[in-house]
Amino acid sequence: MAQATLIVTCSGGTYFDRDHYVDVHLPLALACWQRHGLESASAYFPRDLNATDVSVGIYRFRDVDALHAALASAEAAAVMADVSCFTDAFVSRALSTPL
Repeated sequence: MAQATLIVTCSGGTYFDRDHYVDVHLPLALACWQRHGLESASAYFPRDLNATDVSVGIYRFRDVDALHAALASAEAAAVMADVSCFTDAFVSRALSTPL
């Protein structure tokens, strides 16, 4: 199976703590989901501080089944609960697979 990528975009909101996202949230996701097939997690931020999108997270999984297993796992609750610690932005998720 081909690698799967979860793309998480945060848009709008009144605050976004980049340090928490990079230093706490991404390591938390890795700790919780590596056993389910998460291979890497990265954060990207717009250069324009007034941009609508305040961050893009790239979570690369071994395959689509691994991604779905991670999102359905008991550990997913801890990852999702941490979101409010770094933002109140609208969070959208998209799945990407190679063509």
